[in-house]
Amino acid sequence: MLKAADYLSFYADHFETVEVDSTFYGCPSARTVNNWAAKVPAGFVFSVKVPQVITHDRALVDCRAELEEFLSTMGILGEKLGPIVLQFPVFDKGKIKDRHEFTDRLIPFLKKLPSECQFALEIRNREWLNAEFAGLLREYHVALVLQDLSYMPKPMELKFDPVTADLAYIRWLGDQKQIESQTTNWSKTVVDRTQEMSEWVKYCYPIVKRGVKVFAYANNHYSGYAPDSVEQFRKLWKTTSGDEIGKPKEEVRPPVQQGSILFE
Repeated sequence: MLKAADYLSFYADHFETVEVDSTFYGCPSARTVNNWAAKVPAGFVFSVKVPQVITHDRALVDCRAELEEFLSTMGILGEKLGPIVLQFPVFDKGKIKDRHEFTDRLIPFLKKLPSECQFALEIRNREWLNAEFAGLLREYHVALVLQDLSYMPKPMELKFDPVTADLAYIRWLGDQKQIESQTTNWSKTVVDRTQEMSEWVKYCYPIVKRGVKVFAYANNHYSGYAPDSVEQFRKLWKTTSGDEIGKPKEEVRPPVQQGSILFE
């Protein structure tokens, strides 16, 4: 039985990057981050979520101290620090009435971000997602998160180019309520995503040819077992392009709840 203290090292044996969800709930201690860095090999990359106090509770207002603390702490990772993700909720009109109010808050925030860090941004208000918003992120070299979420459009459905930086950030999230009605045992695939993954391969191939590095993360809710989702993408990619990407799946069993791939 694998000990909790060994989870990260085990994960890093099978994947090249991880999206850290725990930072969303609060900034970890410097000791914790040092431990993360010590448990993974050189070249492994951590993508980290900005704490919800910044993105949800204060919605970018009066949060400079919290952001500085978080960025300073994440800086401990050094070269192992990858994209820093601003994941926003679905804002109702009582919190932020429209996209323009949101960008009025966002622009001053983006101007203060350190240029040496990479940032990605996810919005979940479907009606805000347009070419103008993508252009704003492109101006500040912030990647728009490309989602496979049940109530958001996939990037291949958009009528504009959503690649807004020299990296692309993909999250295969699926439909949590739908899949939980079928299973709560996250050890095998229960939803066939072959068609969707084939579409993602076709979409990503020209992006990579543009010289864009792709960070892609799947959770168990996408098809039932995240490592299988990543392995399926790898195999479809090889069939399409003839190239190998990422680490081949060996025997990956729970407690892994996420699968990831990094390619360029």
